[in-house]
Amino acid sequence: MHAASVSSLRAPAHRLHESTLTVTDAAGRPLPGAELVVAQTRHAFCFGNIGFDFIPLANGEPDEIGTEQLADLFVDVFNTATLPFYWGRFEPERGRPDTARLQQTARFFRDRGVALKGHPLVWHTVQPDWLLGLPLDEVERLQRERIRRDVADFASLIDTWDAINEVVIMPVFANGDNGITPLARAKGRIPMIRLAFEEARAANPRATLLLNDFDLSSAYECLIEGVLEAGIRIDALGLQTHMHQGYWGEEKMLAMVDRFARYGLPLHLTETSLVSGDVMPRDIVDLNDYQVTEWPSTPEGEARQADELERHYRSLVSHPAVEAITYWGITDAGAWLGAPIGLVRSDGTPKPSYEALRRLVKDEWWLAPTTVVTDAHGRVTVTGFEGDYELRAGAASAHFSLRSDTQHTPHPSKRDAEGLIT
Repeated sequence: MHAASVSSLRAPAHRLHESTLTVTDAAGRPLPGAELVVAQTRHAFCFGNIGFDFIPLANGEPDEIGTEQLADLFVDVFNTATLPFYWGRFEPERGRPDTARLQQTARFFRDRGVALKGHPLVWHTVQPDWLLGLPLDEVERLQRERIRRDVADFASLIDTWDAINEVVIMPVFANGDNGITPLARAKGRIPMIRLAFEEARAANPRATLLLNDFDLSSAYECLIEGVLEAGIRIDALGLQTHMHQGYWGEEKMLAMVDRFARYGLPLHLTETSLVSGDVMPRDIVDLNDYQVTEWPSTPEGEARQADELERHYRSLVSHPAVEAITYWGITDAGAWLGAPIGLVRSDGTPKPSYEALRRLVKDEWWLAPTTVVTDAHGRVTVTGFEGDYELRAGAASAHFSLRSDTQHTPHPSKRDAEGLIT
């Protein structure tokens, strides 16, 4: 039996899987001594980034940021894109949501092999002004209708959602009037979470729904415990880790992940970032309070960002509870808070951090096309990073996944079988 070589794959052991495949012709006869090429086509792990910058490009609108070149850089590393559903921007005029443009953007990514996530369905920030002054029962009705409408409109295009965002501070949020904080204050945190999850799940039972927060203190832990005790089904926990004030370090990061892994739910690092310039002063509590005219990327900062990003991803991928990491920005152009957190400079050239992440995702944690030969029984053993693979012989091909130690027997079509027979 000849195994596909994976000596270059240095992923954590729990990310690697081995499967034995039996290659047969259309009549079910094993094909001994068949020379084939096995190649990885997709990661099971979600390597994500935000796709906000590509909405104009996807819709044929003039724009200087989300270029085709930037899109090529995106899809070469990332297999998941988060799209914005901030209610106040998505539906600034009541009854006229930006559905068509976001659907077209979702198709733009889907056609490039990128899965989609929507962010968020319920949040107290970036709310439409037309909610202000409405009775709470009407606000609740409109919020429920918004969830059902958008989840249903995007079903099969977007099947992962941040169902509700930053609930820890939602009832006490005081930084500006909005229509949701009074509702959260009246209903309470757990009923708000139930509202979001039940409406979203009713609209798309297949959806993966996240509870997402930046407050990673014991307050979030208490909230999670209350939600689980209330019988609300959560599919994954979202953890925000914007590090504008400097990299937390592996020890602190993994200690935090361990605290939330104890609930037995998949963990998604939903928003993570590292700066490639001067870091924000650590005495600032709310990152939004940091105001500077310019925040440039520097050569020294870029070298630091690349080192920290590689350490960050290695440590998180090493943790078995982590299923997804979403970096919060592909480019510095238009980045959140004007910070140099992108992996690509404003001029479109990749930073060292982009190259470092690509080496991990597409070299070290990726099985490049490898020639294998079936044994006397038509079998071949393949080991690789969990994900989807293709087995090829000329024009013939078969697809399989590596996610557990299971037996696979790809049966090509008659047309393909003729290409596999030597």
